[in-house]
This record gives sequence, structure tokens and C-alpha cells, in this order.
Amino acid sequence: MAVLDECKLKFLELKAKRNYRFIVFKIENYEVIVEKLGSPEETYENFTACLPANECRYAVFDFDFTTNENCQKSKIFFIAWAPDTSKVREKMVYASSKDRFKRELDGIQVELQATDPSEMSFDIIKARAI
Repeated sequence: MAVLDECKLKFLELKAKRNYRFIVFKIENYEVIVEKLGSPEETYENFTACLPANECRYAVFDFDFTTNENCQKSKIFFIAWAPDTSKVREKMVYASSKDRFKRELDGIQVELQATDPSEMSFDIIKARAI
């Protein structure tokens, strides 16, 4: 599985410059490509709306939050989206290439695997961040 340089470059921009709120990646012709970039103003709801209901995706989300001590923090989530309704072969391809792809993105702080929207609700994201 090849990872296009654009994927790494966009991730670095999200991590260092905070140019994006999220990035959705797709496997196409045995390559991981950038499917969608979310602007910094977009919300978590905008992000979850971008994930197809019956196809797998990888995604990175930059989550800003305030700690109990009132400190502003941010964590970068890696989300492996594999809905139950997606094709078995597609799920296998995404599952088998996930670790290699994740290694290419240096700076992931939290990993989450989800098969339906309830497994990546805002409350779960927030709980995992703190």
C-alpha cells in the first residue's frame, strides 16, 4: 500500500500550522489519498458528516478542549472508520494497511476505531482526550 506524499504534507500542515481541523483519507488503487480537508472553523459534526455510511475511511481530527484546570489543549485523533455496512474486502484492506499508514503520520496522540457513529460520538472523543 503506497501513501502519497500529499497525505504526509497535509498532516504536517494540520499538526504544525493548524491549517485544517480534519483530514479524511481514502484508499484508491492501492494508494492512500486525501479525500477531504476540513477548514479550521469546521466542527466535529461537520467532520462526522463527511464519513460515508457504508465505506471505510481513515481520518485525522484536531480536537481542541479545555482541561479541568482551565488549560487550552489540543489532541490529534486518528480514526479508523469501518462501518458494519461496508464490504468485507474493503474492511480487510483498511484493517491490514492501518498500522503502516498510521506510522507515516508522526504525531498521532489518540487512536479510535469505529464501526458506527455512536462509537465516535463527541462525548467519547472528549473522554479519550482528557
